[in-house]
Amino acid sequence: MATHRSDTPLYRRLARQLQERIDAGTYPAGSRLPSEPELSADFGVNRLTVRQAVAELERAAVLEIRRGVGTFVRPPAVRVSITVDPRSQRFDLGSVHRALPLDGALPPAAGLPGDAALPEGTAGTVEGDGEAVVAAPAVGRSAEDDEAARQLGRATGELSRVDTVIRIGGRPRVANSYWVPTRPLPAELLRPGRPGNMVLALAGAAGVELEYDWRAFGAIGADLADAELLGVPPGTPLLVREGVSCTPDGTPALYVRRRIDGSSARFVLHYREPGGTDGADGGTDGGTDGAGGSGPAE
Repeated sequence: MATHRSDTPLYRRLARQLQERIDAGTYPAGSRLPSEPELSADFGVNRLTVRQAVAELERAAVLEIRRGVGTFVRPPAVRVSITVDPRSQRFDLGSVHRALPLDGALPPAAGLPGDAALPEGTAGTVEGDGEAVVAAPAVGRSAEDDEAARQLGRATGELSRVDTVIRIGGRPRVANSYWVPTRPLPAELLRPGRPGNMVLALAGAAGVELEYDWRAFGAIGADLADAELLGVPPGTPLLVREGVSCTPDGTPALYVRRRIDGSSARFVLHYREPGGTDGADGGTDGGTDGAGGSGPAE
């Protein structure tokens, strides 16, 4: 059991005690927490302290308060581990579709837990999972549009944009924005609700083969639009993966920006060959453990 400093507020000490009971299985995932009066009597504190402790655990995504029903223990977050070989991955095939239970068009990636690698129609998937078009906003109205134009070396008026969302396990997990120097795009490709791998669709519309140029990783708080799209509170931490894909001659042809619910995915970058052979890059490990990574690839 964790020790608690005497100067820690009482509600926070109670929150930790409740967390310990949850971790021990006293309150299992999906179960209803005892009522405020019951917890107040059990721990010998007033109801305000109980209310503050429960709110603390709700902010930590441990509990879910259902108004008029009760407070429930959230199940552990299911996090998709996406494994990428950084020395061999070159072609941009929308490889998020290899890692998540989407349309099954591409083989699943290695290193995924449980049902996460199963194609649609097999056990463990939920109807409606996959990538689908949300909107095709006019380009030129946002800082993201300006950045896309800069990365692609084009004027904003030369670009088309498509926004999509990826659902997994019945929940929206990834908000995606794509910019391409192709105008106009086919109306069917832009139809709201259209399912399928958007990277492959955009490459097909442009008649090009896409290769990775670069990818970068960051983190932001969800703005109002992304919060609504992903069903999370504004300010929720989102992982950001963005970058450019190009044609084989190096011409920038796609800029993508993905915002990923941080509770739903982790980035895994392996530096050793299967069987334990070190990667022959001659580098040294001068960074922090877990700093590298690769997530839903484009």
